[in-house]
Amino acid sequence: MRYSLLVTARLRLLVIIGVFACVALVALMRVGYLGFVGAAPSETNLADALLPPRGEITDRNGTPLARTFPAYALWFNPRAMGDDGAPLVAEPDAVATRLQSIFPDLDVERTVRVLSSDRGGYIMRRILPEDANRVFELGEVALEIPREYDRHYPQGSLGSHVLGYVMEDDSRELVGQLGMEQVLNPQLSDPELRGNPIALSIDLRVQGALEDELNKGMLATDAIGAAGIVLDVDTGEVMAMASLPAFDPNLANVQHSPNIYNRVTNATYELGSTFKPLTIAAAIDAGVVRDLSAEWDARPVEMAGRLFRDLKPKGDTLNVPEALAYSSNTVTMRIADELGEARLRQVMLDLGMNVRPDIELQARGKPQWPQERPNGTWSRLTNMTVSYGHGIAVTPLHLASGYAAMVNGGIWRPATLRRVEPGAQDRGHRVFKASTSSRMRQLLRMISIYGTGRSANAAGFRVGGKTGSAEKASGGGYRETALISSFAAAFPMDRPRYVVVTVLDEPRGTAASRGQRTAAYTAAPIVNELVPRIGPMLGVLPDANRDVDISDLRYLVEGRR
Repeated sequence: MRYSLLVTARLRLLVIIGVFACVALVALMRVGYLGFVGAAPSETNLADALLPPRGEITDRNGTPLARTFPAYALWFNPRAMGDDGAPLVAEPDAVATRLQSIFPDLDVERTVRVLSSDRGGYIMRRILPEDANRVFELGEVALEIPREYDRHYPQGSLGSHVLGYVMEDDSRELVGQLGMEQVLNPQLSDPELRGNPIALSIDLRVQGALEDELNKGMLATDAIGAAGIVLDVDTGEVMAMASLPAFDPNLANVQHSPNIYNRVTNATYELGSTFKPLTIAAAIDAGVVRDLSAEWDARPVEMAGRLFRDLKPKGDTLNVPEALAYSSNTVTMRIADELGEARLRQVMLDLGMNVRPDIELQARGKPQWPQERPNGTWSRLTNMTVSYGHGIAVTPLHLASGYAAMVNGGIWRPATLRRVEPGAQDRGHRVFKASTSSRMRQLLRMISIYGTGRSANAAGFRVGGKTGSAEKASGGGYRETALISSFAAAFPMDRPRYVVVTVLDEPRGTAASRGQRTAAYTAAPIVNELVPRIGPMLGVLPDANRDVDISDLRYLVEGRR
């Protein structure tokens, strides 16, 4: 019996040794496999350790516009003590009250609901490190402080419609929404590229000045909104773009802001008389207008049972410089009629007035193109009304790009929010002759000296531009009590470098605007204040001894005033 027990014990020992040997063999094989075939232990390289998960966006001068920082959140975890343990030491309402003493803006009722839930959730998305320490002192294990990454916009709401914002997807990754955050999302999140900041075309200093002056103009005229853009006429770079009211991309619920609609690239308006210089340029290009001293019939135009007249008639006849300076609808209509619908329509097509504006942003409004005949042509009446900016609705960006082509020598280029290296601008395509562009620079300058643009004539900066005031379209008609007031300008007119467009949505006649709602009293004065601020920033200094030469045209207006 003793021998039998001894044999049994030995067998059991051998079995145990065999099991351990097998385990050791499997372990050794696994180590060998990992050493020769499998992946090595994961390591964090220097780039992953030092770089944030999303790249930085800067303005053209390197000033940061969007950055990603390590941050802390306040999270309630109902499973912190296990499935059977009570998640909180104190009652939810007591914990919420103590949290409010740390975070005065805390929504107590919502916090109590979160703390009473068995699903958990965020109490606050972003908290400061010193506040995190005070939360730890409460002794509530279920109040966790996860470390996350926060996308921060150091300039606040400045340039918000250019930048957009970010949101977390299902995998807790930051994804761009709206603006250049959305456009640049692949580069900003690419591990190989995110270490290099992406420079936009905008100049933060110019952006700040534009928003400031637009806001002043909007408040002075009690307008419901405003839009503005500063565009480089030679490269198409957007130096500044503003849509007011703005929004703050730093807010957690930014996607619900009522102000994320971009009035510059997404909103379409009938921009009125700002179209008249484009019509005159087309007529000069086609040879319809050769002699600027020729008199055109300025009496009311009767067409399709309607009578079209000038807001402030200046006589039975006007020459072209007078017609632009005094903003004559009737002369412009007759010039367009002489030009013909095919040629004016083609110029509008060449300027991209029939398609969404050409820029990187996703928020791009589709123009309201005039109704065409079955053969793709306009009626005679449509041609005449489009000539002075009615019956066609485009974005302010459309207008800015059109004016850039009109003053830069005749080349239309797409607008861009990316910084363009010298000599790398888009080739574009020709719309106007160089000689026509030169003549239009004279005429636009004359409008600012003698006509409706006088309130934008910033001393020394040689501003030239055209006002536009149009009733807002509504329900198949027009609202007489609601105007869109706009001013399209370029400076300096002896060598145009920048186009500035300002738009006010429903300005009112206030004391600041002398009781007037039209662009000469509302949108144009904004340019008068803006250009002296941004000119030196952009390398354009005031010079009272320089100007575009209008000596051969001056007498055409001065002799009739």
